[in-house]
This record gives sequence, structure tokens and C-alpha cells, in this order.
Amino acid sequence: MLIWQILIDGFAVSALYALGATGFTLIFGVSGVLNLSHGALMVAAVVAAWVAGGEWGVSSHLGAIFGVLVGFVMSLLTYFAVVRPLQQSSKIREEEKEIFILTATLLWGIMISELIAYLYTNNAKTVLPIVEGVVMLAGVRTPANEVFTSVICWLVIGLLWLLVNRTRAGKAVLAASMNPRGVTLLGVELSWIYVGVWAVYGMLVGIAGVLLGMFLGVSSYSVGPLTASAFSIVVLGGLGSVSGSLIAAYVVGYLETMTAYLVSPAYRTIPALLLLVIVMYVRPRGLLGRR
Repeated sequence: MLIWQILIDGFAVSALYALGATGFTLIFGVSGVLNLSHGALMVAAVVAAWVAGGEWGVSSHLGAIFGVLVGFVMSLLTYFAVVRPLQQSSKIREEEKEIFILTATLLWGIMISELIAYLYTNNAKTVLPIVEGVVMLAGVRTPANEVFTSVICWLVIGLLWLLVNRTRAGKAVLAASMNPRGVTLLGVELSWIYVGVWAVYGMLVGIAGVLLGMFLGVSSYSVGPLTASAFSIVVLGGLGSVSGSLIAAYVVGYLETMTAYLVSPAYRTIPALLLLVIVMYVRPRGLLGRR
């Protein structure tokens, strides 16, 4: 019975990680930014949905939508207030901009986390589920919302795949990830591609955050572990590789789920981080990363 519980819960957790890591990978692949405020943006979306449902009394559907919108707005704010000024600064040498952006997004995430803790305490927040009740899967009583979470995550990932591979805008994004200079020579404004990618990322992080809040619940203490999990996934899968990130999300998700059930929830992130260290020594480019 326990093995089925781990398989079912691990699938839902991994689907959430896959959705969040896809956005994380997308902005790195296109704009070269490792956003270390990723976990803070997810938590901000959860807290927004929690406030809308708990304090404002709106329905779970409207609360979820509000949470996603907050994730979307916070993502664009991160880009315009933190990332873009550093990318365009003439006072920072090009080879130093990456470390400046890493540091800035890390500090930005800490600021968001501390603000949330100040306004709403460090207590865990859970979002009212959209789908209630339980279903039986392989003899295991499973919340229907858990199944709903997995379905929505993969539906959004599928829509993202269609957007990137079947639309003109998506093909421009792919081209920008491969050859930014070539895209500009074709007359495409690279800055607008970056804005579009961060907007898509905001929607992904908002959806992943709200679903996570319905499934597990989060607090300001969750910012670090969420960012660490996303970072582990994109490095394990290969920086810039969406397919690698999807595979790595399930490796990390199941490792964390098994650790939570068999050892302790307090140590759930440790095996994934240890695996990351091993991968960096054995295969630095990750599972499907570019050479």
C-alpha cells in the first residue's frame, strides 16, 4: 500500500515541479537568467490566493485566478525592476553581469519572503481546493484535487509545447534561444521576446504556486527549498533543456517523496541536492544538456 501511495503522491509532486522547472528553464534558455527568486514568486502566488479566499471570501476559482495573476505580475516586476536594469547597465562589465543578476534575484527573493513573513507570519498557508472529495487509485484513497493538479500541470505543459513549436511567436523564442544575434538581424526585437518569455514564466510560476498551495501548502520558509528544488532540476536535466528538466523533475519529485515517507519530511530535499553534486562531477552538462 505504501509503495502505491508514494507512486501517486510522487507523480503529483513531480508534475508540479515539472511545470515550475519548465518556466525556470525557459527563461534561462532564452535570456540566460537563473532566477533565484523563483521560490519566492511561487509563495507569493500561494499567499495571494490564500488571502483572496480566506480574508476576502471569494470563491476558490477566483482566488486561484488572483494567485496566478499575482505570480504573473511579480514575474514581470522581477524582470523590469531587477533583471533588465542590470542587463542594460553600462557600468557593469558583460562578463560580470551574470553574477550580479544571480545575486540580485537572490536578494529580491529574500525581500519578498521577509515581506510575506512580516505581513502574514511564517505559518503555512493552504489554498482552498477547486476539486473536492476523494477517489480510489490502486486501492489508495487519493484527494481528487491531487489528480486535478497532475492533469492541469501536464495540460499547461502541453499548451506551452504547442505555443513554442506551432506558433510564429514560439518559433521566434526558439530561434532567440539558439542564436540571439541572428534573430536581431532578421528584424525581431529581442527585448520584446524577453518580455514575452518572462510573461509566460509568470503564468507558469503562478499556476504551479497556486496548485502547490492546494496540494501541500507553503510558508515563507518554503522559498529556499522551492528554489533549491527548481535549481536542482534544471541543472540535473541540463541547463536550457526543457526535455531534460521534465525528466529531472520526476527524478527529484520521487526522491523527495520517498524521503518524506521513509525518513522524514524535514529531510526531503537532501537526496536531490546530493544527487546534484554527484551529477556535477560525473556529467556536468546534465542529462540532456548541450555540450
